[in-house]
Amino acid sequence: MGRKVHPYGFRLGVTNDWRARWYAEGKEYGDQLIEDQLIRNLIRKDLGRAGISDVEIERFPKQVSVTIHTAKPGIIIGRKGASVNNLKKNLEDLTNKKVRIEVEEISRPETVAALIAESIVQQVEKRVSHKRAMKQAAQRAMRLGAKGVRIAMSGRLAGSEMARHESVQEGRIPRHTLRSEIDYAIDEALTTYGRIGVKVWVYKGDKLPTLGETAGA
Repeated sequence: MGRKVHPYGFRLGVTNDWRARWYAEGKEYGDQLIEDQLIRNLIRKDLGRAGISDVEIERFPKQVSVTIHTAKPGIIIGRKGASVNNLKKNLEDLTNKKVRIEVEEISRPETVAALIAESIVQQVEKRVSHKRAMKQAAQRAMRLGAKGVRIAMSGRLAGSEMARHESVQEGRIPRHTLRSEIDYAIDEALTTYGRIGVKVWVYKGDKLPTLGETAGA
């Protein structure tokens, strides 16, 4: 079997920045790491399919700052801020700290890997042809500025007796080049035949490795 590396972790500290920014030692590090995961799980559980691509967490003394990147800010904020206030209260009960929530809108959701995967999952769960969903998603991303898109699906596709793997690629995906900006996401569709996995790679062009140069200076 080939050795597989997560495209985001592979470039961490070179062209990608950390999604959680804080420092801790010993037991405190483990506790805060688990708390970060609980925060992300709570946000996705409360907001469901609200077009969330990423959740960034930053910690200060007795305060946690959470930035939610979404294609549908109206759903997260709610009417007169009711939804975001309810989410803030739930997060404060979970962490026992003051929580600040910022919502950032994604201008081109069709080129964001997490949102492409979410869209395909929703279509497959509604029994839309997986081939059509993959092809249309890839073409939309390319039309809106992506340099390359690869979408792979595995499972009992179209209700087949045996699990199989199918993929679609448009443009190029340089997965071994550190300076290439690759957005990656994985999601699962829950169908009557079982789970179907969806993986998405989006190549957005080359990026200078400023983070690595700064760290080494």
